Amino acid sequence: MAKILVIHGPNLNLLGTREVDIYGKVTIEDINNSLREKAKGKGVDIEIMQSNHEGEIVDTIGKAKDNKINAILMNPAAYTHTSVAIRDAVAACGIPTVEVHLSNIYSREEFRHTSLIAPVAKGQVSGFGKTSYLLGFEAAIELAKK
Repeated sequence: MAKILVIHGPNLNLLGTREVDIYGKVTIEDINNSLREKAKGKGVDIEIMQSNHEGEIVDTIGKAKDNKINAILMNPAAYTHTSVAIRDAVAACGIPTVEVHLSNIYSREEFRHTSLIAPVAKGQVSGFGKTSYLLGFEAAIELAKK
């Protein structure tokens, strides 16, 4: 059975109350429940984590091969634009990764227009709210099966 790791980056635990004009009222649990339902329907296993700590995210990616992960779905949040460490972990692990964002990072502040993760990810989905995760998860499932 294919196994997909979902990583939520910093401050995503505040979804539903954080900047609702940008991120909406969807909570991280809403997203996780939808992903679990989709995983069950597609016959894939899913592991989900959220962390506000860069090192914890790097460690999780570094252990992904040992944990039999076949694909990663990740919203690196603010680390998208700042974390060479997460970028390097994705490149080093050799596991296909899909980057997702709730908002369209290219229509926001200029500093958000650069993703350090995108060059080492298989693809990116942004701007569709919770649906970004669901679309990205579909892609991760296809990558996990290769």
